[in-house]
Amino acid sequence: MRAEVRHQLKQDRFAVATAETVSWAVEHRKVLTTLGVIAGVIVAVVLAGYYYLQQQNQAASLAMGNAFRTYEATIVPAGTPPQPGMILFNSTQARAQAAQKLFQSVVQKYPHTHNADIARYFVALTDIDLGNSAAAEKQLQDLVGARNHDLSSLAKLALANQYHDTGRDAQAIDLYKQLIDHPSGSVSKAQAQLALADLYSAKQPAEARKLLQQIQKDNPTSPASQMAATRLSTLK
Repeated sequence: MRAEVRHQLKQDRFAVATAETVSWAVEHRKVLTTLGVIAGVIVAVVLAGYYYLQQQNQAASLAMGNAFRTYEATIVPAGTPPQPGMILFNSTQARAQAAQKLFQSVVQKYPHTHNADIARYFVALTDIDLGNSAAAEKQLQDLVGARNHDLSSLAKLALANQYHDTGRDAQAIDLYKQLIDHPSGSVSKAQAQLALADLYSAKQPAEARKLLQQIQKDNPTSPASQMAATRLSTLK
């Protein structure tokens, strides 16, 4: 086949294909317009949702800061005069009640933010302070399954401490060992080892000694090593 003929056939096929494409676009212009509108609406919704979440996160952060300042407020004797710029309480219970309301408000107003998850953790801690063990444990057990590894670790540590404080050492040991095997940014291996050593110190001092010596070996210049040394000196 001559080159000019092949070239002409290619041009003809291109012309036909272009004509068909243009024809389809003309016939379906309403559909294309509608799809374009839909795409625009989707983009607008996504941007609006992103802006809304940003606003929610900022507001939640401010509320969380206020709640945490209350949670960390100073306990003073009754009759202490107010101090400018300071939040004061006369008992741990009064402070816990005030802080819990603020943390619960974060959960209720900003349920889809990271701050709400952290607030749930502090609601559990204030329940412990108030003696509401069942409510605290339920909240902590829910948070143990959190997708955020740091939050999950904090919940495990608090739950293990609660189990230990209420005489359920087998359950506490299991959680401490999980934390040792899977440390996180919020709960280090040494921190979990120290907690487990504290549990062992009363009835299994030899096990506590092993853990504390291991902490010193693994972290020779860290504050954890100094804490381990102090506790070793008090072991029987």
